This record gives sequence, structure tokens and C-alpha cells, in this order.
Amino acid sequence: MQSTIELSLLESLDALLSSGSVGGAAERMGVSAPAMSRTLARLRAALGDPLLVRAGRGLVPTPRAVELRDRVRALVADARAVLGAAAPLSRSALERTFTVRASEAFVGPIAARLTELIREEAPRVLLRFAPEGDEDVAALRDGTIDLDLGVQGPLGPEVRVQTLLRDHLVGVVRRGHPLARGRVTVARFAAHPHVSVSRRGRPHGPIDDELGRLGRRRTVALVVPSFYGAFFAAVASDMVAIVPGRFAGWLAALAPVRYFALPVRTPALVIAQAWHPRFDADPAHRWLRGCVREAARSFVGDPLRGPTAPAG
Repeated sequence: MQSTIELSLLESLDALLSSGSVGGAAERMGVSAPAMSRTLARLRAALGDPLLVRAGRGLVPTPRAVELRDRVRALVADARAVLGAAAPLSRSALERTFTVRASEAFVGPIAARLTELIREEAPRVLLRFAPEGDEDVAALRDGTIDLDLGVQGPLGPEVRVQTLLRDHLVGVVRRGHPLARGRVTVARFAAHPHVSVSRRGRPHGPIDDELGRLGRRRTVALVVPSFYGAFFAAVASDMVAIVPGRFAGWLAALAPVRYFALPVRTPALVIAQAWHPRFDADPAHRWLRGCVREAARSFVGDPLRGPTAPAG
């Protein structure tokens, strides 16, 4: 029983040092903030160090806490791996929160099916989606993010990456728009105002580069941070939106729109899930990745090409 208590304390210490706050650690561990405050008091007494001290409205780690952070993280990962190998996973009894960072174009189509798969086997598991931001490896390393879903950029050589599906971009206009009829040429495509998608507010991207190569230029009238915003802006205006084909297929029944193949070349979209190898031996995490793969299989069509198979 003592070893169980010690492992629990180590996990709480890892959560406190990773999040740098009592509230963040409590949320990660699934306990109340007062309970985590009591745990912090126990850890301070056991280690003879305040660990986290008040600085304005927040907390900052002491030098001792900074020294311990990576060592505690490694100890907790090793302990979970050993215990996971010793005992089979009981999904029906599993109580855990999984945090998945994903593009909103992927969250909508996959979230409901993924939640359904998880609740069929592990009704006590909470699935939490976090928005895309700075897609670096730090959040995967410290366990703040369990999985990263989307078009993967450079995340570091140690990160595991598994392709889920492939996609492409399509054009979207409201029903009755001039581009809803006839062949969409480069000239017609560039002649209408566009809504651009950029989380950083950039009005230009690869499509503009390709148009420039062909001697054309489009007018970007609106920049939004999400494909949802671009889609519904196109529904309510004469603007042209560019969205992933499978996302467009999922939204096809929700709004009076028309889709068309782009008259310019754009890179293929490879959607993958990425995780840190610290979770390779974690049976619960392996099960989660399997659920994500299964959910991705239902996200297999677009309005121009019809049903397509997921990536192998």
C-alpha cells in the first residue's frame, strides 16, 4: 500500500512541476484544487522545499523543483510502463483524461465517433480536445498533450508519427454563385474575392504562389483562423473558400453550397497522429491510438471524389 501512495505522490509531483499551478495539476489528476493543495503541502514536507512559490498571481518553481522536474517525469513514465506490463488494462475501470490537440477541421468529423468508441469500452474516460497552437514537442514530452492530430510539421526525431488518412483541398461557394456552374478555370477562380484561412492572420499562402506562377492574382477580402469560419463566410457571401475535401464532405448536408476542384495545384494533406515514445508501453495510450485509427476510418469521403479509403 505504501508503494501505491508513493507512486500517487510522484504522479502529483509530476503534474505540479509540469503545469506550474495547483489548478492545472488538479485538472490533470482529476481531483479538486483543495485536494491538490493538500498534496502539495505533503510534498513540501517530504522534500523539505516549497517547490512552488507565489510570484504575483501565479506560482514559480524553486531551483530544487527545476532540478527535480525531468527526473520525476522519467520516474513516473518508467513506473507506468512497469505497472502496465505487469497488469492487463481494465478498460471498464479506467479513469483517465486524454487530451488531444487537433485541427478543428478534424475535431468536428471525428470527435463524435471517437467518443462513441471510447465510451463503449471505457465509460469513465474523459476525452478533451485542445486547439492547435504552437505545435512543438514540449507539450507531448511533458504529457500535457497525449496525442497531436493533423498535418504534422517537424516535431523532433523522437516523436512517433502514424498516418491516418490523406486529403486534398477543394473550393467552396454558395449555391447560385457564378463558380457553382461550368468549368472553374484559373481566370474565373482568381476573379472572385476569397476568404483565406490562417491562424496567424496571413492573407497569402501556397495558392497565391501557384497563381503567381501562372501569372494570376486573387483578391483576399477576409482572413479567418479556421476552416469553419471560411466555410460559413462563403455560404453567406460571394467569397470563395478553400477547405479540405473530407471536411467539405462532412459539412455537405449542412448548408446550401457547391464544391469544385481547384484549378491550381496544391500539396496533398497527410493527416497523422503523433505521440511521445514515453507512451509507447502505456496500454491505455495504445488503446486510445487504436480508437483514433478506427474513428478515422469513418472519415473517408469528399463531395468531389466520393468514398475513399483511409491511409493504410
